[in-house]
Amino acid sequence: MAKRYWRNRAILAKIETTYGQDSAPTAAANAMQMTNVEFDPSAGQEVARDLVLPYMGHQGVMLVGSYGTLSGEVELAGAGAAGTVPAYGVLLRACAMREVVTAGADVQYSPVSKNQESCSIRFNGDGVQHILLGCRGTFTLDLAPLAIPRLKFVFTGLLGQVTDLAMPTTIDLTKFIKPVPVNKANTTFALHGYAGGTDGISFDLGNQIEPDFLIGEEAIEHVDRMMTGEATIRADSLSTINWYDRSANHTPGPLAGQHGITAGNIVKFDASQVQIGRPKYGESRKRINNRLPFFCLPTAGNDEFLLTIK
Repeated sequence: MAKRYWRNRAILAKIETTYGQDSAPTAAANAMQMTNVEFDPSAGQEVARDLVLPYMGHQGVMLVGSYGTLSGEVELAGAGAAGTVPAYGVLLRACAMREVVTAGADVQYSPVSKNQESCSIRFNGDGVQHILLGCRGTFTLDLAPLAIPRLKFVFTGLLGQVTDLAMPTTIDLTKFIKPVPVNKANTTFALHGYAGGTDGISFDLGNQIEPDFLIGEEAIEHVDRMMTGEATIRADSLSTINWYDRSANHTPGPLAGQHGITAGNIVKFDASQVQIGRPKYGESRKRINNRLPFFCLPTAGNDEFLLTIK
């Protein structure tokens, strides 16, 4: 009897040239370094038959619209050199983010609303491999002081083959750069031009991903995007910045942040039109803070958020 252990898992991902056709990721070229991974090999719906019979009892169900999901976190870091695609770039692209490489300078990711890419994912759970095809997803970005910043991904994919397959013996994760912790030395953040003490920032790309099962066509579709977030900022006087006035008057303003200070390990995030929601009071270490929900608005379209790796 072959025992299988939870710690022995491998995840591979590669962009598909044609939607839903296996791009055949390999351990040597396409391994993903993730944490807090959850894998559901069989999500979907259950349809009851509801037959009329002269006795009681469960009649069983039919499993329909089956698909798989993979969620996990990737440490937010650079790519090792300016103008180099980060190891997790494939995951961003499969979340409807356009990748633009400027050699020797940076790699930028911005949202798209058409021609969204997809990836194939292989999940090996200590000798059993699951293949997901046509995967598309969304992510959140969290930065909190004294913590490792992470991108939290959720992918949905069409079910491919499930087979017994030995774990990869060689898996290359060297392209993943060691992150630096979130703190004053490594991280800067300003909202509407205000750069006061910040207890945390979160972004939610807000992609709506829908499994679409039709006669003659099955796909995982990216059908909408509503990007939101929240910043927890130490409360200041109204004369310094009046969040209530900005909220009530729907005043948009910029958001700008950077994590990392060494070339090759810098991540920038920018949003030019950020509307503040309803401010709430909070407390951290006996000090008042403002919890500020916000909404990232497009200006000309597909420009409400920019992630830059440099």
